[in-house]
Amino acid sequence: MHTPREKNIWFPAKRYGWGWGPPCAWQGWVVLAVWFVLLLTSALVLVERSPLTFFILALVLNAALIYLCWRKGEKPRWRWGKK
Repeated sequence: MHTPREKNIWFPAKRYGWGWGPPCAWQGWVVLAVWFVLLLTSALVLVERSPLTFFILALVLNAALIYLCWRKGEKPRWRWGKK
């Protein structure tokens, strides 16, 4: 069994359910921080001016985060708590 660091994984799989947990590498934390700052900034600037633009930008940012989790994370599958 490989540890997440041995496989250059940034986002480990969640123990229960489908998806990824918190990052296990500094690169993952940078990705998450940049995503959060961009989402927060766009919310503060765009929500009142152009809600549709904010909604589209939020979709794009979330799709980019999911893509990076998919590429740099463990394979997603449903997990029941066993490793």
